[in-house]
Amino acid sequence: MPLVKIDVLEGRQDSELQALLDAAHEAVVKTFHVPESDRYQIVYTHKLGEMVLRDTGLGFSRTNNAVVITVISKSRSTQMKSDLYAALADNLAERCALDSNDLVVAVIENGEADWSFGRGKAQFLTGEL
Repeated sequence: MPLVKIDVLEGRQDSELQALLDAAHEAVVKTFHVPESDRYQIVYTHKLGEMVLRDTGLGFSRTNNAVVITVISKSRSTQMKSDLYAALADNLAERCALDSNDLVVAVIENGEADWSFGRGKAQFLTGEL
């Protein structure tokens, strides 16, 4: 049940945000092998100057179209994470015309005790999931 957070600069149309969400969800479903119905996503929009994305000395040239995707998930293999990065880049290039230089992705791992989907319970621990 990954939680996907997407940070962008303000100014995108609702249809553009929906395309980002759809492309990201498809990549997570494909590479992390989660059910289609496991969709937990949040978009944050920021004013110009509120996102600083340096090139880390790798020579990336970033634009104001930059997207930061944070995926919070149970532990995944190195291969699954690599596949996710590639699928995100491909999907966002195809559906959103996003240059891969403008994509930053972080996967943050957590465990079963770190999730509650409602009702004040940890459903992974109670056996409900």
